[in-house]
Amino acid sequence: MDIAPESQCFPEHREPGLFLNPNDLQAVAMTELTHSPSLQDRMLFAVPKKGRLNQAALNLLEGADIQFRREHRLDIALVKNLPIALIFLPAADIPTFVGEGQCDLGITGLDQVQEHDAYVRATARARRLSGEIKPEEIDGKTPGCEVVMELGFGSCKLQVQAPEKGQYNCTNDLVGKNIGTSFVRLAEEHFARLEHEDDEKDGVPTGGKLRTKIIQLSGSVEAACALGVADGIVDLVESGETMRACGLKAIDTVMESTAILIKSRSPRNPELLDLIASRIGGVITAQKYVLCQYNIERSRLAEATKITPGKRAATVTPLDEDGWCAVSAMVAQKSIALVMDELTRVGATDVLVLSIANSRNS
Repeated sequence: MDIAPESQCFPEHREPGLFLNPNDLQAVAMTELTHSPSLQDRMLFAVPKKGRLNQAALNLLEGADIQFRREHRLDIALVKNLPIALIFLPAADIPTFVGEGQCDLGITGLDQVQEHDAYVRATARARRLSGEIKPEEIDGKTPGCEVVMELGFGSCKLQVQAPEKGQYNCTNDLVGKNIGTSFVRLAEEHFARLEHEDDEKDGVPTGGKLRTKIIQLSGSVEAACALGVADGIVDLVESGETMRACGLKAIDTVMESTAILIKSRSPRNPELLDLIASRIGGVITAQKYVLCQYNIERSRLAEATKITPGKRAATVTPLDEDGWCAVSAMVAQKSIALVMDELTRVGATDVLVLSIANSRNS
């Protein structure tokens, strides 16, 4: 299939270096679709269309009472109970759409935001070196996105991996070698720092061309070493089982990542955006905490509330029986078993644990 030249994919008023790969025609079409008149009155919320973040993101939207029906294979779904349109995109593209103001909110990985930011930095650096002036605004909007909150799922690490039985035992051993990755800019920055440190240590002038060759791969990065494409890789790792199965070992961590909620610096509807962020924050709190209730003698209240201080403070209510009170406190779900043991030890009775369906943060 013939690919349209860059000038046709990106109208003159856009800066191609700050947008997606012009060969990705589907992404370009989506950019145009977000400007559709039918979406002008709706806040646009970018959601991962597939991959490791997809289902957890959908569960979060359900908890926030964002009601929608996504027709099969369609990448836009209109929310029924709020003026919002969900835009389903690859997680790697979401920082670009949100950062350039095409979408107002987005769920993606911190790794993808950092990769996008590294790409913008590299583009700006190239323009400075060529004498170009990087514009501060695009289409009258300040580019870039802001992190609203961590979402509590999708934890992983972006790691440098090398063959288990190979000769590379630390990242410096891979300087000047071939590195396969889909995180090209983060890998470039990581190895540029290593080369800079090595040059300073050896008394060599720094700031030259990157000696390490970064090879862009879009999938199956873990197979690159076995196939002879690369000497090492930079890729996301969750449990590490896949890497070990491919005969790889971690020799360095570039960054730790988790799923995050990001927002545009020029949102269409700031009030609605804040409302959705508040709802999502409430869902996350409800997932992390349970409500612990128990009775305790007032003489031992101080000892008990040290065990259950609550998210802000415990709620204490006098009982009809003299010298006794009831206590309610939010407790981190992961530690509730130990908390119940400790409460029993200090004399608490009728210890109950209740799940929290939803909440609102103050």
